[in-house]
Amino acid sequence: METTELLKKVRRIEIKTRGLSRNIFAGQYHSAFKGRGMAFSEVREYQYGDDVRDIDWNVTARYRNAYIKVFEEERELTVMLLVDVSASRNFGAVGEMKKEMITEIAATLAFSTIQNNDKIGVIFFSDRIEKFIPPKKGRKHVLYIIRELIEFTPEHTGTSLSTVLRYMTNAIKKRCTAFLISDFIAPDAFSDALTIANRQHDIVAVQVYDKRETALPDAGLVRLLDAERGSDVWVDTSSRRVRERYAAWWSERQQHMVEALRKSRVDVASVATDEDFVVALMNLFKRRS
Repeated sequence: METTELLKKVRRIEIKTRGLSRNIFAGQYHSAFKGRGMAFSEVREYQYGDDVRDIDWNVTARYRNAYIKVFEEERELTVMLLVDVSASRNFGAVGEMKKEMITEIAATLAFSTIQNNDKIGVIFFSDRIEKFIPPKKGRKHVLYIIRELIEFTPEHTGTSLSTVLRYMTNAIKKRCTAFLISDFIAPDAFSDALTIANRQHDIVAVQVYDKRETALPDAGLVRLLDAERGSDVWVDTSSRRVRERYAAWWSERQQHMVEALRKSRVDVASVATDEDFVVALMNLFKRRS
């Protein structure tokens, strides 16, 4: 992509997603994602009903009246975007391509993060770790992330959710909020890695899918390509049995994903490429508030 065209695309995404994060998600992000813990703020005189465990005995001895420590929430967060860059993201039959929606969702979350003065970082993954962008603050950093979301070309085509979850668990030591953004078309069993990662961090799943992936049309003999494996197969979609088996496969795969997320206590927003992702994110934020 030429530099001028890239800059125009970055600017269009910035205008759209920064406006969404400022005008729509204002307050929702703050209440949905809490800080790392409680930090000491000040001391004040003990009042009836206060927890005696908060008494500051040194100050109390000095002034001969009971004083307690007052704590407030540490608001600063570190947010990580775990972005699936496998070959299956390059599919788009209904609505926009999955890659385009993933980029807009990630950019919106990134702008929401810096507007709350939090740090934002990214891990691009396929079946390997493709790129790690350490968390930082600031608009310049977010624009760099958006450019990478648009232009980054992975070396591998497959998907491994467990690989990125294990990598983040090892690479990010302090507790963070991590958005796992993927179509969740992955052959690996990721439940155990997800459970371990969610104990150390706050993991949130965002599934982006195309409705054409959920059911086959009655379109006769069709050539289907598995972009991640690089193989194709001819399928007779005029067969009702074939269409039913495919629909059952999709339903079973979705159920497996939902069960893995539920077991790991991970919240999820699922959005199709022809739907408004703002609605899905708002509902996710409200559930967490």
